[in-house]
Amino acid sequence: MGNVFGRKSRPSRVTEQDKAILQLKQQRDKLKLYQKKITLQLEKERLLAKQLLKDGKKEKALLLLKKKRYQDQLLDKTESQISNLERMVQDIEFMQIEMKVIEGLKVGNDCLRSMHEIMSVEDVERILDETQESIEYQRQIDEMLAGALTQEDEDAVLAELEAITQGDDVALPEVPTEPIPEVPEAAKAEPERREAKNKPDREMLAA
Repeated sequence: MGNVFGRKSRPSRVTEQDKAILQLKQQRDKLKLYQKKITLQLEKERLLAKQLLKDGKKEKALLLLKKKRYQDQLLDKTESQISNLERMVQDIEFMQIEMKVIEGLKVGNDCLRSMHEIMSVEDVERILDETQESIEYQRQIDEMLAGALTQEDEDAVLAELEAITQGDDVALPEVPTEPIPEVPEAAKAEPERREAKNKPDREMLAA
């Protein structure tokens, strides 16, 4: 049917390095199986040579031991090859890690470069200067307020701030709701009568 539904094949995530590592590990495993096989065979031949010596077949036993000696040398070479394969696998895996680290550093450098383009050194210096000016301006305001207010005023301000922070209203005197009583007419006329009574006395003293 092939690509009936129009699906595109996804790119493989397996890299060439991954394939190389897999092949090396497969070769290593095959050598280990061969090594195990040779080891068992050598043990059998050693027992067989021992039996031949008991049977008085010295020549056959000697020939078998020479064969065993050759296989021992092959076993040593196999061990060396396995070590080389394992070392190569480790080198490739470590190189992959280094490549990822380098890629990460490249992305980080690109990001820093973009940020530097957005904000230059001059912009940073300007922002720092503006921040310092704002701090200095606020300090001057604080000093002016501190000099204009007494300690009692400071305490009152702090108390009001505490009340606002806690959600409580500042206590204020209650406004009277009862009407103010009217002044009687006689009380209003009393000052006028006193003024008229004292006026002749002041005139005599002046004469």
